[in-house]
Amino acid sequence: MIRKKSKKEIELIRDAGALAAETLIRAGELCKPGVSTEEIDQFVYDYTIRHKGIPAPLNYHKFPKSCCTSVNEVVCHGIPSPQRILKEGDIINVDITTILAGYHGDTNATFLVGCVASDAEKLVKVAYECLQAGIDAAAAPKARYSDIGAAIQDIADEHGYGVVEDYCGHGIGRAFHEDPTVFHFRTRRPGPFIEEGHVFTIEPMINLGNPETRVLKDNWTAVTQDGSLSAQWEHTVARTADGIDILTLPR
Repeated sequence: MIRKKSKKEIELIRDAGALAAETLIRAGELCKPGVSTEEIDQFVYDYTIRHKGIPAPLNYHKFPKSCCTSVNEVVCHGIPSPQRILKEGDIINVDITTILAGYHGDTNATFLVGCVASDAEKLVKVAYECLQAGIDAAAAPKARYSDIGAAIQDIADEHGYGVVEDYCGHGIGRAFHEDPTVFHFRTRRPGPFIEEGHVFTIEPMINLGNPETRVLKDNWTAVTQDGSLSAQWEHTVARTADGIDILTLPR
């Protein structure tokens, strides 16, 4: 069941989303050669707490850190570590979810570490285009959730990239993950209509190679099956009378 949010709830989610977005921008400034992913995580924790928020990933189903840092072939749920030192040419996705006044805001971005190879830079750019295509599809009159995945798939297919099917977007509000599940790939079923008051994430994960993934022994870190690079971008959005409102933008 997809629960519609009131205008007040949407504003509370926007508050959480703004703090998450501001944290993400500053975390991205740390994504330089020689910086460990543990340092990024520590910053996210400190900044979030200082601004009266709670880092939602910390202890969520026993996840041990305050954000996810997914480097190169890591698709998602990368665990920050003092041993994971960023180097020139890496790409890193930093995924931040903040709880503020009981509501969640969820966003992520993929950052370039120094000078990167052209294929990596293009992948990151196209992954962002996939996010934008998904948002545009959701904003159309009488849009269905399945339209989001179809639009993303069209962009990825044009460049020969794989769209990850193992992880999806989701509804969000008081809970970190709510209905509906938001697929980022084309499906045969039309799916429910996107209605006013629906709040959800769009977060396509785009692989340079095949879409298949596998999970490492830590039971969290998902990597590409073929070892290729992966990039991702995410916003929390709300459907309003005017279309789609992005709730994870800085103030």
